[in-house]
Amino acid sequence: MPNNSSTAPKRNVVATILGLLGMSGIAGVLVAALVTPLIAVAGVAANSSITLFESLPDYLEIQPLQQKTELYGDLNGERVKFAEFYSQNRVEVALDDISPYVAEAAVSTEDPRFYEHGGVDVISATRALLVGLIGDDGGGASTITMQYVRNQRVQAAEAILDPDEQAAAYEDATEVSMGRKLQEMRLAIGVEQQFSKEEILQGYLNIALFGGQIYGIEAAAQYYFGKPAKDLTLSESATLVGTVQNPNAFRIDNPDNIDASMNRRNYVLGRMLDEGAITQAEYDEAKAEEITPNITPSQQGCMNAQYNAQYFCDYVEKVVLNDPAFGATYDERRFAFQTKGYQIDTTIDLALQQTATDAIRANFPAAMEGLKFGGSAVAVQPGTGHVLVMQQNTEYDGTDAAKDNPALTSINFNTDYDYGNSAGFPPGSTYKVFTLANWLQSGHSLYESFNAADRKYGPFYQSCDRPGSNEAYGPGNDAGANFGNINALQSTQDSINTGFLAMAEKLDQCTTADIAEALGVHNANGTPLETNSSDIIGSGRNNVAPLSLATAFAAIANNGESCSPIAIKSISLRDGTEIDPPSSNCTQAIDENVAHAMAVAMKTVMSAGSGSASNPGITSEIIGKTGTTGGTIGDGDGAAYTWMVAASSGFSLAVWNGNVERIDGRLASMRKIGQGWTRHEVARPILAAGITKYGAETFPAPTGDAVQRENVTVPNVVGMSVDAATSALESAGFTVTVGDSVASEEASGTVARTNPSANTSAQEGSSVTISPSSGGSDSTDGIAMPDIVGKSYDEAVDALSAAGLGDQGTQFQWQGSKDKPVKSTSPAAGEIVGPDDTVTIQAED
Repeated sequence: MPNNSSTAPKRNVVATILGLLGMSGIAGVLVAALVTPLIAVAGVAANSSITLFESLPDYLEIQPLQQKTELYGDLNGERVKFAEFYSQNRVEVALDDISPYVAEAAVSTEDPRFYEHGGVDVISATRALLVGLIGDDGGGASTITMQYVRNQRVQAAEAILDPDEQAAAYEDATEVSMGRKLQEMRLAIGVEQQFSKEEILQGYLNIALFGGQIYGIEAAAQYYFGKPAKDLTLSESATLVGTVQNPNAFRIDNPDNIDASMNRRNYVLGRMLDEGAITQAEYDEAKAEEITPNITPSQQGCMNAQYNAQYFCDYVEKVVLNDPAFGATYDERRFAFQTKGYQIDTTIDLALQQTATDAIRANFPAAMEGLKFGGSAVAVQPGTGHVLVMQQNTEYDGTDAAKDNPALTSINFNTDYDYGNSAGFPPGSTYKVFTLANWLQSGHSLYESFNAADRKYGPFYQSCDRPGSNEAYGPGNDAGANFGNINALQSTQDSINTGFLAMAEKLDQCTTADIAEALGVHNANGTPLETNSSDIIGSGRNNVAPLSLATAFAAIANNGESCSPIAIKSISLRDGTEIDPPSSNCTQAIDENVAHAMAVAMKTVMSAGSGSASNPGITSEIIGKTGTTGGTIGDGDGAAYTWMVAASSGFSLAVWNGNVERIDGRLASMRKIGQGWTRHEVARPILAAGITKYGAETFPAPTGDAVQRENVTVPNVVGMSVDAATSALESAGFTVTVGDSVASEEASGTVARTNPSANTSAQEGSSVTISPSSGGSDSTDGIAMPDIVGKSYDEAVDALSAAGLGDQGTQFQWQGSKDKPVKSTSPAAGEIVGPDDTVTIQAED
């Protein structure tokens, strides 16, 4: 360590007096007189030189130094940095956090009379004048204060975004001319009046360039020697201070510079010895040391983000760059992001991000031959909108190398186009939950039955001018399944296309789209949601981002309150100044009771339906919906995209995989390439970890019409014409479907029977199927319905099976709890049940 606490050197009396004359109160006059001959040479009258000098500005506005922006996440409760951005790699530190050797080296080499002069060293200026010029090197007239002024003016020039204005300001700050030197002198005197010596020295050490993008002593120490500036040795301090004179020639990350750097270091050590800053022994020891770099590059940008957070990093960056709160123009926001030193605490859960990364890497390939394959997972927290997880199968890469490698891309599959350049994907059957919400919101019940036979549905009602066509549509069901009378609960659990189309026939399609948007779903390219008939089952022209669906399901799990996704918790500057971050906008998108009723149906998807394979098996309530669709042009099996979206009260997850784009106009089938099931393998471990950490409260039970509507007696219309029977049934509160003709003793063309049958009880608004008579006898066309009233579920199943109804292909619909005994059946006991009929069994309340 230095053997004295002051860098002021020991001098003779004459030097001391001359130094004292340099104090700021006298320096202006002396400098003006000193430069008079130079001004005269430049053609300015000598008698005006003092006036000219005094007319120069003497106040320098100190610019905030450019500093790193850093992103932080949570890793098991610890705040961890995972990414940084900068134009200048700088970490500003206090003088107390810098090795005293650094300050001693800077003063001894650059400005030995630093603590004596008032900004301009008259002795050095006089010496330079005697040789005919004012120099800029270590032996010239530029004091540390003047160098600080010059660097500040360069920094101010670099903050100008207009290229022409920036170039002019940079030239003005750096040109080699008497005018520029005069300005530096005048401003240096002003700086000395504004700040203490310690503040000026601290500013100088933090602003100086050490090569490349390395600015300031802290970043230099970290980069060149892998340690903080406060821990630099004498040799290391002298090496770095020596670099400042000519960074390109002396920077030690280039092996060719080591010899030149060592010579420069030894010069600095010699100056320190001459000025009494170090002892002879310290000098000898430091000079004998080899320069041993420990190059530790700072990994800036999202490609170098740590903890597998590259795509989330990109999302956070775009959140800032797209928000006018961070600057009026994109260029202003980009400059601020790289220079203001934002300390951004993000919402990412880095431990959960690792879980998602492991699950994706184990199940989704980074690339596949012959197709543009993609897979992703994104999670949000209900009630806050915090984005907790964001990952995909590819490696983040925005360079030209990604153009020819399908495993590399900077496109973020999880986000909208403005936040990751993805156009989204068809949502498939996940979109059906918005028809369910409309159904319940419109006063229908989960248990209201309707005919879901395989037929053409529509045209559908649309009250608005949203884009879309509402023509008749009949896509059928997966695997060609056919159904009779079912309800919204079964339609949701088993994702029955025809069931949702039957529901949609009674609804306004504009309302369904409005509900979807209110919950957080929108087209990824920013266009309005469309209301094509095929959009009812998610196979139309809408293309949404996985983040949108995770947000919507979080809203359903959050009692219908939707919170827009956010990736930033807080932002501050390095001096502690807090900046208002973007906030989540939380609104009540759907009625609480509607959300609770939706949860009843969506829980069955995870317990007994198409989403059960993603259920981690923990004791928690989870809602969910699968989706599989081929888009508008597929290869015939409708599995070009697959989804699993699920949520608890504390955690919402969307997993997607499929075609990123078409190859020769075609889309590959996820089933045929072995990727039809992997969404479940990805979702299950993430759900297990996420729900364990963020919770899963019991969803409140719905009440009222959402779960139960008033029962109405089906009128006896047997023997009536089809038109008369239809009118009678509709007057009683039912909807009517005309089924196939059956043999009957009733006159041909009249009603032979109904399902549910006459004088039984059915929910108001449910569907009754009329079977017209084809004439003849139906005594052998079917099996008599056994009496199962009062029997348990298992007893009823045994009785129906024993009667042979299952053997002839009759379909069954159980309504109510399977723990309750049978209350009634339709058809009633003794009535004939045909092979194509559906038996509805109503359990006790």
